[in-house]
Amino acid sequence: MTRQLNERAAIGGPPSGPAFPDPPAITIIQPEHGWVPLRLREFWEFRDVLYFLVWKDIKVRYRQTLIGAAWAIIQPLTTMVVFAFFFGHLVKVPSDGLPYPLFAFAALVPWTFFARGLTLSSDSLVANGHLITKIYFPRLLLPFARILSGLPDLALSFFVLLGMTYWFHIFPGLISLLWLPALVLLAMATALGVGLWLSALNVQYRDVQHVVPFLTQLWFFATPIAYPSSLLHEPWRTVYALNPMVGVVEGFRWALLANGNPPGLVLAASALAAVIVLVTGAFFFQRVEGSFADVV
Repeated sequence: MTRQLNERAAIGGPPSGPAFPDPPAITIIQPEHGWVPLRLREFWEFRDVLYFLVWKDIKVRYRQTLIGAAWAIIQPLTTMVVFAFFFGHLVKVPSDGLPYPLFAFAALVPWTFFARGLTLSSDSLVANGHLITKIYFPRLLLPFARILSGLPDLALSFFVLLGMTYWFHIFPGLISLLWLPALVLLAMATALGVGLWLSALNVQYRDVQHVVPFLTQLWFFATPIAYPSSLLHEPWRTVYALNPMVGVVEGFRWALLANGNPPGLVLAASALAAVIVLVTGAFFFQRVEGSFADVV
């Protein structure tokens, strides 16, 4: 066969025989190093994955439960009853002129949403290790989906809160109610920012799962839930608002209970702190994302 090809090539004729295709292009995939971009466009491209993760978490949470989604109401409601008896009745903690049960419940509604999102997002990578090692999708979706799945619970407890405002004859204004979506976004940004830090660290150091409940408990008492932030005077009240949940809690009370003037400086300080935590957490998460599949 080789001799025939050589002879035909010598007389100028085209060689006959099978054609040999060009070798296929080779793509080399290498991990990125250092600080990498966030690639936020991938969030939209993988929106179906986000929807699946959120829906799966909602279904699993109340599967084989006796009272189902009522747990979203029972937890803050029972906490409010305990607080109203001990802090409102026995200790006589001031409540800015509001009925103490309503004062406490208005803070417990956003706090329960935040605390649950923080706890679940910090464990989101380890709990979904089987997905991380098999398919590719933006790993940022995992903690984000855990936080989004808490929105139905927030809506249920919020309707109970509206019923309590009607019971106590407190009717919020329409303009102040328009601030509520922004306050929920502030709580989500805070939970996501801290959750990104903790979930990435939890992959490397499993001690984080033991730190999260302790951190949440400390954060609870550092937030004006059982007491008003008006006990502090400026400028310490603004410094205190560097805890982003201070702005969320005080904002909820102002928007729903017509509680004093708009907390302008408090909200500004809380929003600034939340943005810093979210941005730094997102970049840190992206930087160590390449090692998740090897460690989780």
